[in-house]
Amino acid sequence: MAASTSDLPFGSEFSPSVIDLTDLLDIIQLHQGDNVGLEDAIWTEYFTGHSKKESDPKKREYNQRKLANNVNLSIRAYGIVDTSAKFTAFGTELYSLRGDPAQLYAALARHILLNLNGMGFVQCLLDMVAAGQEINLDSLRQSLGERGIHFPKGGKHPSMMRLWLAKAGVISENGWQVNSIRLRTVLGTDPEDFPTLAALSSLQRAFLLALANTGIKTDQSSKAIVTIAEATYGVRFPDKSLPKDVLNGLVAAGFIEAKKTTGGRGAKPFLVKPTAKLEADIVGPLLEQLKDRISPRLLALLKKPLSEIVTEIDSTDRYIGGLALEALAFKLMRTLGMDYVSTRLRASSTGGAEVDLVFQSSRLVFSRWQIQCKNTARVSLDDVAKEVGLTHFLKSNVIVMVTTGTIGLEARRFANKTMSDSNLAIVMLDSADLKAIAASPAHLVEAFQREAEHAMSLKKMDLGAEEK
Repeated sequence: MAASTSDLPFGSEFSPSVIDLTDLLDIIQLHQGDNVGLEDAIWTEYFTGHSKKESDPKKREYNQRKLANNVNLSIRAYGIVDTSAKFTAFGTELYSLRGDPAQLYAALARHILLNLNGMGFVQCLLDMVAAGQEINLDSLRQSLGERGIHFPKGGKHPSMMRLWLAKAGVISENGWQVNSIRLRTVLGTDPEDFPTLAALSSLQRAFLLALANTGIKTDQSSKAIVTIAEATYGVRFPDKSLPKDVLNGLVAAGFIEAKKTTGGRGAKPFLVKPTAKLEADIVGPLLEQLKDRISPRLLALLKKPLSEIVTEIDSTDRYIGGLALEALAFKLMRTLGMDYVSTRLRASSTGGAEVDLVFQSSRLVFSRWQIQCKNTARVSLDDVAKEVGLTHFLKSNVIVMVTTGTIGLEARRFANKTMSDSNLAIVMLDSADLKAIAASPAHLVEAFQREAEHAMSLKKMDLGAEEK
């Protein structure tokens, strides 16, 4: 059964190599509202020839019916039927197209791309190709996880999605190659809009959604859109810097037009209207796919090979160097098998301070790791003390300090004292470590082993001699 935490739809046995979609739609039509009858018909049509090696007839039928049940669960997960085996509105649309296979598969692909995290899945494939990564189920799981898209271990979710997208020509029949021209046709918009939307801030996304959802194509007051966005999405816009923080970027991305109102005294709201690029039925679902993803600042760097990221750390532009350092830390933690949680937590979750990255792991025991990246010449005692204070809010077990410079002597002393007096572990990676990791990723394990042994030496227990 599909895991409730999966971000991709369950699709076991719902494969075009097993299922003829046109025939399946006819079967659903005949058995609408009858789950038992629907599964019986799926079993009879597709699976009575399976499990031939099973000698026990009852076990053989049980296995076959389980496959039929998987198809039933899959067509629910894909939004074709509801829990009572009746067509959804989308299922009814597919049924109307069953006489035109090209249109039928295109409609299913568009639904996958817009409503089932398919565009995030496709963009991940494009990013992996750009970064020169080999694509297989293991590397795909990791890369999807880095982007906040998860599916159960051993699940066929991405494989089934790929097969249906391939039927529409969006992905190659053999392999993971994306056909960008076909993607544009099926999606109904430029696929480059997705990474553009991904690069927007949360305020820009909320403003864009609020504007699109009004359905009004003419000028509106930016103040009115802000009011709608704040009430609908729980965000708070700046009083005086809306053009700089929100509007200018949306104009540059081509989603809105904006102009100042004239006359009178004091600050005046802008008049905004959507461009043809802002189609609510496309942009809305795409933005929905992005709501729980990683910081837009990291997305571009995740597409780059590790060697390029290491090079950008040395950029004379401190912002670029700091961002590259953060992306490197992200990749390093993922290499260690940690699960990404969030980027730069703020406000109530951290008492008003900030943390660069938060990861956690549930292997053997639960642990939470907070990673602070410093693109400075030296990590000070205050830098470490701030991170120690944040562990109370984040409930962290491990602090990882990553710097392009050195770790100050007082900072190390404070870290040692903290580890001696508490259950915290503090890992220090400096410029020498980063250079060694860039030359050989295996050094990462050595560096963490070194730090673990150091922490263990500080936490030695003196239990005393056993009483006689």
